[in-house]
Amino acid sequence: MKKRIIPVWMLFAASGILSAQANPSSGENYIYTKTNLSDPSLPGTPKIAETVQYFDGLGRPSQVVSVKASPSGKDLVTQIPYDPFGRQAESWLPAPMATSNGAIQSGVGSAAQTYYSDNFPFSRNNMEASPLNRVLSQVQPGSDWQQHPVGLEYEVNGGDVNKYTATYNYSTLQSSISLSGTYGENQLYKNTATDEDGNVSIEFKDKGGQTILIRKMLSAAEKADTYYVYNEYNQLAYVIPPLASVSGALNQTTLDQLCYQYKYDERNRLVEKKLPGKGWEYMVYDRQDRLVLSQDPNLGTASNSFNTPGWIFTKYDQFGRVVYTGFFASTAGRVALQTEINNMTSNSENMEARSSTPLTLNGMEVYYTKNAFPTTGMTVLSVNYYDTYPSGAPSLPTQILAQEVITDTAASGITTKSLPLASFVKNIEDNNWTKNYSWYDKRGRAVGIYSFNHLGGYTKTESLFDFSGVAQQTVTRHKRLSSDTERVITENFQYDAQNRLLVHKHQVDTNPEEILTQNTYNDLSQITGKKVGGVSVSASLQNIDYAYNIRGWMTQINDPQNLGSDLFGYKINYTVVEGMETPNLDFSSLKVKPKFNGNIAETVWKTSTVPGDHLRRYGYVYDGLNRLLAGFYQKDINPSAKEYFEKMDYDLNGNITNLKRSAYVDQGNFAGIIDILAYTYTGNRLNTVTDSSTDYRGYPDTSGTQIEYDNNANINHYQDKGILNITYNYLNLPSNIIFYKALYTRLGVKRENTSYLYRADGIKLRKTYNYAPFNPSGTVTQLKTKTTEYLDGFQYESGESLKGQTTALALKFIPTAEGYYNFENNKYIYNYTDHLGNVRLSYFNNGSSLEVVEENNYYPFGMKHEGYNVLAGNPAYKYGYNGKELQTESGMYDYGARFYMPDIARWGVVDPLAEKMRKHSPYNYAFNNPIRFIDPDGRSGKDIIILTANGSFKASKDLMYKTAEGKRIWDKYGSSKTDDIYINSSVFPKNDRTMAETYTLTRKESFLNDNKISNIGKTYPSLESFEGLDISKSGDKNVHLMAFNESFFTNEVSEKYTKITNSPTLGEVKEEYDLSDLTKVVYHETKAHIEDRTGDADQDHKKLGESKFQGYITPNSPMDLFDKQLIKIIQLQNEEKYKSKK
Repeated sequence: MKKRIIPVWMLFAASGILSAQANPSSGENYIYTKTNLSDPSLPGTPKIAETVQYFDGLGRPSQVVSVKASPSGKDLVTQIPYDPFGRQAESWLPAPMATSNGAIQSGVGSAAQTYYSDNFPFSRNNMEASPLNRVLSQVQPGSDWQQHPVGLEYEVNGGDVNKYTATYNYSTLQSSISLSGTYGENQLYKNTATDEDGNVSIEFKDKGGQTILIRKMLSAAEKADTYYVYNEYNQLAYVIPPLASVSGALNQTTLDQLCYQYKYDERNRLVEKKLPGKGWEYMVYDRQDRLVLSQDPNLGTASNSFNTPGWIFTKYDQFGRVVYTGFFASTAGRVALQTEINNMTSNSENMEARSSTPLTLNGMEVYYTKNAFPTTGMTVLSVNYYDTYPSGAPSLPTQILAQEVITDTAASGITTKSLPLASFVKNIEDNNWTKNYSWYDKRGRAVGIYSFNHLGGYTKTESLFDFSGVAQQTVTRHKRLSSDTERVITENFQYDAQNRLLVHKHQVDTNPEEILTQNTYNDLSQITGKKVGGVSVSASLQNIDYAYNIRGWMTQINDPQNLGSDLFGYKINYTVVEGMETPNLDFSSLKVKPKFNGNIAETVWKTSTVPGDHLRRYGYVYDGLNRLLAGFYQKDINPSAKEYFEKMDYDLNGNITNLKRSAYVDQGNFAGIIDILAYTYTGNRLNTVTDSSTDYRGYPDTSGTQIEYDNNANINHYQDKGILNITYNYLNLPSNIIFYKALYTRLGVKRENTSYLYRADGIKLRKTYNYAPFNPSGTVTQLKTKTTEYLDGFQYESGESLKGQTTALALKFIPTAEGYYNFENNKYIYNYTDHLGNVRLSYFNNGSSLEVVEENNYYPFGMKHEGYNVLAGNPAYKYGYNGKELQTESGMYDYGARFYMPDIARWGVVDPLAEKMRKHSPYNYAFNNPIRFIDPDGRSGKDIIILTANGSFKASKDLMYKTAEGKRIWDKYGSSKTDDIYINSSVFPKNDRTMAETYTLTRKESFLNDNKISNIGKTYPSLESFEGLDISKSGDKNVHLMAFNESFFTNEVSEKYTKITNSPTLGEVKEEYDLSDLTKVVYHETKAHIEDRTGDADQDHKKLGESKFQGYITPNSPMDLFDKQLIKIIQLQNEEKYKSKK
């Protein structure tokens, strides 16, 4: 029976709603989707995005046409073929084709081959010959990958998996673990994935679907095992990382130093946990299962920001929104406090309400009651206001950039109800506050954000949005002090018909407007050209060209072998090696090989800083765990000189055990060795670093003095670096670093201390450095002070003054999209950055030519090369490696959540999100692969090789874009944070059940049972607080990283998805999912598991048996917003389908 689908546009044709549009092929089954990117009621040519999805006679998607979606006006056409068994074995890349105005196209395959200049513009799944259709191998697009597939095997275990048993007593909270031999053969599912470079990953699961072991093969004989151990209540009780798993049976010392330990109360809430090397952390909840109190080891002593033992508290209103937070001074333990909260009779809901009479707490008037726990001993750190603005708020403007601003009392009914309106944040080290206010237009978009800083000044940012919510202009007004002259930064943006950014202009005060960028794109919307700088569109300072391979990975920034007028050229080689295979014969077994799994084989660069400068490159070597073993530097005139190399050894957790590093050729033919470092550990804690090179150019000492830690496992004493003591605030950020004075002879300066001022949300506000120049006579010189202030991107610095005295702070610079604006000489400084965001070369227009300010080149782990690129640079601008600020006094880079030490390639603080990557040391940097990964804020590595898997994001986005509210939600909570998450569906077995379990029951609850949503589980206060929630302290259980397995679905762009599973107890089960399911899964698996790092997460499953899974949606969370909007979209679609049937 032929399925007849009436296109959506026909439903509106009679009313004349639609203007000129696509013309799909008649006689074909299709769905036509149109999204207005501009207001259709306004005169002129409207901006629209149109897609036509065609179906064959069986109702299967056959072709997708994105009408005139390319910058040149071509259609982007994706063909969807099937094998003789009706399986989609190939997933083709889109082909740009001359527009047919939405009509179905022929010759798509050959067009794709022509465009990509490759016979294989598609990925291919080789499936087993069974109804399960399990994938046996996957081959990625491109000729280079045809001989390098991903292999998948489905087996059962042998006798080589340890069987750990955990027991737990709720009443005593006593937990124990024992080794009970090994699992019997055929008791566990064993799924093996072998990536394109032969690296093997094996996952073992029990019959209930719980992961028991993840095994990574370092070599054929060496493995790195991470065990997950559950107690008798199926709660995750222990995680045993590789370095601990080699011990077999575990004693308490090994557990405390290397393992993750979890304890729960009788309501299944995580109440105690211990991370490797840290003390115990505690959580207390109210009757609604909301986290009320949390305490880490430092907070449990008087050695914290508040100089007394206590807890961080959180208070909520009647809607579960966070209203204020702070520190609660108390020596009481967790059990006592939990009992006290359980027994509350007054205000048993444990909530606060708005009050017209303020409380004065820590220098701030708080317009809330003080009835929820706790009511005494409070130091308030933040206050949030919703619905109505608090007393003292600035006057509400009627318009912002010609956009009407809504009020909290509007007679029209369009008010600020439910919106976050104000947020006040206290400084940790004093009682000064930052006050933030948000103004909204009628669509609920924040068109104005006013921030009044702790010094009395302000930063006001106003935005002009178009119909689809894209910013057309932003105006930022800033004063450091209320008495200062206001600075005004104006930015204007121009877009093409599909909202691709074309021109970005920038203006400081009334100075001439600068054109930061003019972008050009290829037919796939990848940026291929960027004109940078200048005041005229026809006279840019630099023209930057970009190139990509068939996988979409960047391969080139300009051409380093043919610079011409370009100042910098950079090339990335993946599947070819152009340099030497064995650059350093001292390590003849370490060979630079082509890589196919996303690792980078080589980087090549050249600059125009010096006429005739050399072509330089790094060749990289990796082990079976994708860790960087060596980075070998080669210069074209002497590639075997052994200059600037780094060579590393690791233990099974990824702690570096040895590091060897060279510098430049000083004399003779070979470079000098500057570091031969040997590391010793207790667990993951670094004890000593001994340098046998006796050279101070790398690691600053050779003595190997003992390194010390506080209770939170933060380094607080590091004599080799001249650090006598580091004091941390409650966010584990350094508040004061005291230096050894004895080292000033070698360092050329006598460092006294560096102190920092932070807000309670972790924003750095000030740095004060006390020091004295070196005096050869040895006499005491008077200390001097230099202060740096950070205010919303505006960076100030004082001149040198005697300690205790002050000098005026001058505005030095503000960042721009392409570098920074230097207020000292009123110049735009432009930065060339590489694929990691490293600042490689900075330049400006001196009026007659381009002048290079500085050139930076780095060792793989971030130390800067010395011996060339010796330009002085801008002393005030210290942003370099990964674009982070170098703290020159300590030699560390500030990433936000932690400080990084490039000389030893480690952090000094445990990762706040260590539970996201428990098989790695919590001190490792970028998974020990700093060529492929970066760490944006010091909390988690991010893959810069962005692999967006097979169209799921596009399909999900298209569905959400069917309504304006859906688009707003996706733009705010979906694409803005999940588009850049590394998702590689190729490395996970097809029969992984994560996504199916998520929707076995929740789909029915959400869409079939009168659209009722099952609100089971915890409640988060609001969308904004959900986004900022520190999941590591939230009490969420079973924290783990969830694999996103897109290969569940036989189609990535169709309406229906089918999965057939073979259940041991139910037999063959056929499960159907639609595009809304896929959209929610995409959002859930990325937002909840990859971004928020939870296990029992938003819209997650709770296993109730082989066939039953209970899902829940957290009220007031982004997922809740997604779900409700999807219901509306599905209702609209059902109505349309009903009409089409009639």
